[in-house]
Amino acid sequence: MAYVAVKGGERAIDNAHAWLAEDRRGNPAVPELSLAQIQEQLGRSVDRVMAEGSLYDPHLAALAIKQAQGDIIEAAFLLRAYRTTLPRFGYATPADTAAMQIRRRISAVYKDLPGGQVLGPTYDYTHRLLDFMLAAEGKPPAPAPLAEATEPTMPRVSDILRGEDLIEGDGNPNPAQEPGDLTREPLAFPASRDVRLQALARGDEGFLLAMGYSTQRGYGGNHPFVGEIRVGEVSVEIVPPELGFAIDIGDVTLTECQMVNQFKGSKTKPPQFTRGYGLVFGHAERKAMGMALVDRAMRHDEFAEEPNAPAQNVEFVLYHSDNIEGTGFVEHLKLPHYVDFQSELETIRRMRREAEANNAAAALQETAE
Repeated sequence: MAYVAVKGGERAIDNAHAWLAEDRRGNPAVPELSLAQIQEQLGRSVDRVMAEGSLYDPHLAALAIKQAQGDIIEAAFLLRAYRTTLPRFGYATPADTAAMQIRRRISAVYKDLPGGQVLGPTYDYTHRLLDFMLAAEGKPPAPAPLAEATEPTMPRVSDILRGEDLIEGDGNPNPAQEPGDLTREPLAFPASRDVRLQALARGDEGFLLAMGYSTQRGYGGNHPFVGEIRVGEVSVEIVPPELGFAIDIGDVTLTECQMVNQFKGSKTKPPQFTRGYGLVFGHAERKAMGMALVDRAMRHDEFAEEPNAPAQNVEFVLYHSDNIEGTGFVEHLKLPHYVDFQSELETIRRMRREAEANNAAAALQETAE
């Protein structure tokens, strides 16, 4: 009987897979969605899957989105699982975002900053109204007007403030100390800032948005300004041991956010601005901003601030920001728990029998009295 049950379960799973494939394809009369269409026209989804899947590959991210029927978390899960099968052949040198080929660059604190504001492709100034012209599937839109040539490098807002000694510096990292790597070592506490930033960079966008929003509502005690957001392409360089010098192996699209926060000063530090930092794959401003807000909130110990809010609780944030981990813990509840439940069921029945017996005995004693 056990063998029949196992075979029956396997047959049901195979049938579920076949049904899923049919459901994923949809009506065969409708043209199949190509990976190129997903990559080119669902770019924000592709970027989010790459960030949360911790692998920069737009083509594979598009494949994961198609396979997952547009379920972004499932797609990120697929991409991260595939990532574990890939060999690691080297480490890149630190990305120089100051030399980013700017596609979009804005600041909420300086109107006329050096290099200018570059609005770029953004929903910030669009009306939140459905565009039914998109449903008509007509001709592609006219090309956008060519932008004026921008400076090859644009100074960061933090560099401008640092020139007046009004913002904290970058610190003095130890070049001999290897940065943390969550893909090789499990998360441990206390977590250094490099590990925290790595965890946030591949954390769930919705969770980080909620945590960042909570700091704005008073659960964190900081008043933030968007010092600068920049989106564009950054060169990736590695140093092959046989060459001994850096070579460019390609470009990646990144979104960087530097959040400027007030700080009243302490016994050891003068009043100054402090920073929260966000850096993520693709065009993902909301994610980068949420990351920067949470990063600053978790730095409370550096500024002798009393941690009294969820976003300042490093363990809480880092343990619950990873939607792949969360998916595993929550969705495993759908798997068979027959033996566990039967044990709980028998315990409840026994407790009910004991309670009924105790109640009957108490009622009999009251009657006798």
